[in-house]
Amino acid sequence: MSLIADLKSLEPSQRSAIWASYLGWTLDAFDYFLMVFMFSAIAKEFHSDVKAVTEAVFLTLAARPIGAFVFGWLAERFGRRPVLMADIILFSIFEFASGFAPTLTSLLVLRFLFGVAMGGEWGLGASLVMESIPAKLRGPVSGLLQSGYPSGYFVASLVYFLLFDTIGWRGMFMVGVAPALLVLLIRIHVKESPVFEARREKPRANPIAELLRYWKIALYMIVLMAAFNAFSHGTQDLYPTFLQKQHHYDTHMTGILTAVMNLGAIVGGIGFGIWSERIGRKRAIIIACLLALPVIPLWAFSATPVLLGLGAFLMQIAVQGAWGIVPVHLNELSPPAARALFPGFAYQLGNLIMSKNAVFQAGIAESRGDDYGLALAIFGGTMALAIILWTAFGPERKHADFMADAQTAKS
Repeated sequence: MSLIADLKSLEPSQRSAIWASYLGWTLDAFDYFLMVFMFSAIAKEFHSDVKAVTEAVFLTLAARPIGAFVFGWLAERFGRRPVLMADIILFSIFEFASGFAPTLTSLLVLRFLFGVAMGGEWGLGASLVMESIPAKLRGPVSGLLQSGYPSGYFVASLVYFLLFDTIGWRGMFMVGVAPALLVLLIRIHVKESPVFEARREKPRANPIAELLRYWKIALYMIVLMAAFNAFSHGTQDLYPTFLQKQHHYDTHMTGILTAVMNLGAIVGGIGFGIWSERIGRKRAIIIACLLALPVIPLWAFSATPVLLGLGAFLMQIAVQGAWGIVPVHLNELSPPAARALFPGFAYQLGNLIMSKNAVFQAGIAESRGDDYGLALAIFGGTMALAIILWTAFGPERKHADFMADAQTAKS
C-alpha cells in the first residue's frame, strides 16, 4: 500500500515522465520486434534464407551504440526532453520507410538507420525518469520502464496475430509509424529533468572525457550489458521462428504463444523491480537469473502448445525479472555529468558485442535440422550463468543522491 501511496504522491509532470518513457520504450520495442515475426516472409519475397534476413537484426543492434552516443551527447547539451522527441520521430520514420524497401539490401540499410535512432531512446528515457522521481521509487519504476520492452513485443505479437495475413510484412512496417504520436504527449505534459536543470548553468563536461575518467565502471557496465543482451535477445528474437519452423505453427498460434511469453516478461520486470528496493539491485538480478536455469528444458524442448506457453511464460519472468533492475542499476552507477549518455552507451555497446546473436543462433539451428530449441537453450543457460558471476563481483549504489551528485560533480 505504501508503494501505491508513494506513486499517488507524485506530481503530474513526474507521472507523465514515467508514462512517456515507458511508452517510448514500448513503442520502440514494438517497431523492433515486428521484424522478428517476418524473417520467413521477407526471405521468401527476396528469394533468400532466414539466416541472411537475420542480418537485419545484427545491423539494428550494431547501429544502436551510434545513436546512444550521439543522442546522449545531445541530451547532455540540450536536455533530455527535446532530444527524446526528435529521436522518437526519427525511428518512426525509418520504420515506416522499411515497408517500401525494394530489395533486401535496401531493407538492411533502413534497419541500420532505424537502429541508430532506436539506440538513443532507452538512455534518454531512463535518465529523464530516474532523475525526476524520488529515490525510493526507482526500483518499481525501473521495472515498469524496462517492462516496456516486452510490452512492445506483446503488442507486436497481437498486431502480427490480427493483421499479418491481411497486410503482409510491408504493411506491418507501415503500422510502425504509430510511435510518432507519443511526441505530442511529451511535448505537452513532460518537464525537463530537474537534475539537468540544476546543471544547466554549469560548464558542461566532455562526454568522451567522462567515459575515460570512469573507464573502469564503463568497462564493467559494457560487459554486463553484453551478457544481458545475449540473455534477452537470445531467448526472444528467434522465438517466433522457433515456433514457425521447428513446430510448424501458423500465424495465430505463433502470435498467441509469443504474447503469453511477453506477459511473463511484464510480470517479471515489474515484480523484480519492486523487490529490488527490499533486497538490493545485485541480489535481485542474481535470483532472477538463477530461476531461469531449471525452466530451460520446459521452455526449449516441450512438444505441446500448453507446455511451450508455460515454459515461455516462466522463462521470461526470469529474463525480464533480471532486466527490470537494469535501468535503475545503470543510472545509479553512472557519473552525474553524463547520465543521459553513460547508461545508454554502455547498454548499446553491449548490444554491439552480441549483435550477431540471432545470426549465430540461426546458424546453429540450421546446421542441426532447424533445431531452434537447442540454439535457444544454449544461449539462455550460458548467459544466465555469465550474468550471475559478473554481477556478483560488481558494484552497487542503491539510492544514490542524483541531485547532490549534480551539485558536486566536477565539470
